[in-house]
Amino acid sequence: MTHPQMTPKSEAAVGGAPAAHGKTEGGADAIRPFRVSFPDEALADLKRRIAATRWPERETVTDQSQGVQLATIQKLARYWGTPEYDWRKCEAKLNALPQFITEIDAVDIHFIHVRSKHPNALPLIVTHGWPGSIIEQLKIIDPLTNPTAHGGSAADAFDVVIPSLPGYGFSGKPTTTGWDPIRIARAWVVLMKRLGYTRFVAQGGDWGNAVTEQMALLAPPELIGIHTNMPAAVPPDIDKAASAGAPAPSGLSADEKHAYDQLTFFYKHGVGYAEEMQNRPQTLYGIGDSPVGMAAWMIDHDASSYALIARVFDGQAEGLTRDDILDNVTLYWLTNTTVSSARLYWESKLAFFAPKNVPVPTAVSAFPEELYQAPRSWTERAYPKLIHYSKVDKGGHFAAWEQPAILTTELRAAFKSLR
Repeated sequence: MTHPQMTPKSEAAVGGAPAAHGKTEGGADAIRPFRVSFPDEALADLKRRIAATRWPERETVTDQSQGVQLATIQKLARYWGTPEYDWRKCEAKLNALPQFITEIDAVDIHFIHVRSKHPNALPLIVTHGWPGSIIEQLKIIDPLTNPTAHGGSAADAFDVVIPSLPGYGFSGKPTTTGWDPIRIARAWVVLMKRLGYTRFVAQGGDWGNAVTEQMALLAPPELIGIHTNMPAAVPPDIDKAASAGAPAPSGLSADEKHAYDQLTFFYKHGVGYAEEMQNRPQTLYGIGDSPVGMAAWMIDHDASSYALIARVFDGQAEGLTRDDILDNVTLYWLTNTTVSSARLYWESKLAFFAPKNVPVPTAVSAFPEELYQAPRSWTERAYPKLIHYSKVDKGGHFAAWEQPAILTTELRAAFKSLR
């Protein structure tokens, strides 16, 4: 399944020989080289649509309490609509990496696969979430696969596999129901085994955490450990109280009270996008038809990441750049995946923050600007085989994107005992 605006090329992607990645021709398990190449007309159409945006009046408040502020989205659109923003730079960055497509369970799965030059590198599959994509993970690829160039040793090396979720990016769009995190987890196990890995670890945040935990619950013998930057560790009574907006239960430590306050805020002010996609994903026609509408929907994921993005478009230096943000939004636009990506919320019946009793060694990095910063006490109860916990000083929901150096350090430490 390919997107009508996208032209995958048949030749091997730069930087990787397809023969090294499994069966490459014929058969249901074929692994096909992939390159990104959108036509000029698709990019010109995007610029025209940005220029034709019909703007509403500005919000009636001076803060972000009514949503994405007019000044912020107009700054974004102004830069996005000019030649100064160049999608081809992102395309070149992607095409400098070995990319492939393989069919699993009747859906084409796109993935980046970078092997380390170091022997005995630990294979790692990294899963993004919404409104993320493979763009989120690009900054951690070289530090993980080439550690000696980034302050590490050869013993820190990983082989890195970064797939696009079904319905996202360059992966196929499921045409039948049932593609929930559990089914995706099964597909990821198939993918890693198809690549020849008999021993590997997995990492994720957001939907990536849900998929990664479900991989662990499947308990394939090849999966020896997982890492998450958005753990599902909230005790049931805490979650029930937070979702009801109740006062904090008595007896909470300072870290637990802070996490409770974050959860209460998210349930009250931040979960609306997820509820809409969970209930009515197909209704998002307007968002999928308007580049600016899509961008606003995506950057309003959570209050902390929106505030960061607003600062970026105000000219402040942050973990993200304007191009980082727009490369991700443009990928969604060019692949027309607003609705297909939203369906994952409709498909999933999992409680996002509820502990799942993960049976494999688990590492957790708790970022301060995440939807909630998981306290060690909750984390130890949620993960019976916790092998690493770190409460880091900086970063939010998009850890690999915002703070790649911190996440790289965390991943090296997280899996050291499993090598």
